[in-house]
Amino acid sequence: MQNDFIVDEEPPSADAEKGLASKELSEPYPGTVTPLSQSQTTTLVIQQSRHSHAKSVNLPLSFWKWATQKSNSLSDIDTNPTPDGGLTAWTVTIMAHMTAFNTFGFVNAYGVLQTYYVSRFGLPPSTVSWIGSVCAFLMFFTSTFSGRLTDAGYFHQTLLVGTFIQLLGFFSASFARNYWQILLSHGICIGLGGGLVFIPAMSLVGTYFTKRRSLALAISAIGNSFGGLIFSAILQSLLPKLGYGWTMRVCGFVVMGSMIPANFLLKPRRIKRTKAPLIDWSAFGEPIYACFATGMLFCMVGMWIPVFYLGSFGRDVIHVDTKDAASLLLIINGVGVLGRVIPAFVAARLSPLNLMIPLSLISGLILFCWAGVSTHTEIIVFDVFYGFIMAAAQGMLPPSLGSLTVDLSKMGVRMGMVFSICGFAVLVGNPLTGALITLDGGRYLYAQMFAGSAMTLGVLFLTAARVLKSGWSIHARL
Repeated sequence: MQNDFIVDEEPPSADAEKGLASKELSEPYPGTVTPLSQSQTTTLVIQQSRHSHAKSVNLPLSFWKWATQKSNSLSDIDTNPTPDGGLTAWTVTIMAHMTAFNTFGFVNAYGVLQTYYVSRFGLPPSTVSWIGSVCAFLMFFTSTFSGRLTDAGYFHQTLLVGTFIQLLGFFSASFARNYWQILLSHGICIGLGGGLVFIPAMSLVGTYFTKRRSLALAISAIGNSFGGLIFSAILQSLLPKLGYGWTMRVCGFVVMGSMIPANFLLKPRRIKRTKAPLIDWSAFGEPIYACFATGMLFCMVGMWIPVFYLGSFGRDVIHVDTKDAASLLLIINGVGVLGRVIPAFVAARLSPLNLMIPLSLISGLILFCWAGVSTHTEIIVFDVFYGFIMAAAQGMLPPSLGSLTVDLSKMGVRMGMVFSICGFAVLVGNPLTGALITLDGGRYLYAQMFAGSAMTLGVLFLTAARVLKSGWSIHARL
């Protein structure tokens, strides 16, 4: 009976056993990870390779998109009235102040390095002055291009490139060993980078203010004197202790610490801008602008001469030691801070050009008085008076030009054009002054008369611009 319920089963074949074993292996238990076959692994590697290749291709494309992205190309153009204050506007003002600190502030301290370079290389002052003159010239001259790029909507790109070149100049100068290396790094790199950051930041301030524009631009310009004071102190203190290389690196770190935040915090307003050429030649057809630009050309020829040569004058003529000669730059920049702060508040009431003309005239007269300086006490007195008045006059340049510019979309290019003209004045004026000193047998009389005459001639053109704008009334505001 039991045999009726027994089913005969044939033993599985060898092929069946292999199939069963393969099936059991291919069906993982819950929670286990199935290993990939060789073909699946190859497919996954190819997909990952294609993905990373696409990312590597997208990187330069993303950079190119950023590099060509205009700050005024978006559809959400700001049609609101000019803020004339507020957190963003004053933050932009402070960052522009730091930009002036890092650019022309360092140029204002060049007198310390002029004395150092002359003693280090044993070259005549006219040759050494080319380093500072080229640096100042490029900061001024590049302003035409950086101002136009700002008006075209490339503010962030211009500021970033300028910051990089400026830092490259400081750190490469720290490794320089001879004259031409310092000329390339200090003269060209620092000057070129400074020109790419200064005007974009200054012109940005003008777009955030209307009634307070003169005050905001004057506060920004104070950075020149603060920078001259701080950098002069750094150079005077560290050159004897750390040497030239580390002193320049310290200056580079100071610039880095303030320019990196500036690149994040400076934001252009999205205002509608009209297309304009690189140089607005039509501006020179306006008698007011032409007279103002010509006046600044002559004023800048004379204004910067004491900044470059006062230390050498103190050492060679007054016979003060090197430390006291360098201290003359500290004094001229220290009183320059007050010279920019006080007139900045007065300019808001009287208008900047009304204030700039008498200040420039007094500066020219003080330069003539420089010829009578023959003692240590007298040079200190000259230093204090000239430092205060010169800084006050120089600080009125951006707000004066801003008051003459009606179309805000042309603020950058018009301001840049005037600064470029000033660059030629500095490029020619300081080496020519050095040649006059050599021609006068190491005396400074020819240079002093040249500086005073140039400054006085510039005042005549500034007065012409003022009369053409508002007539002869001294109470008229621009």
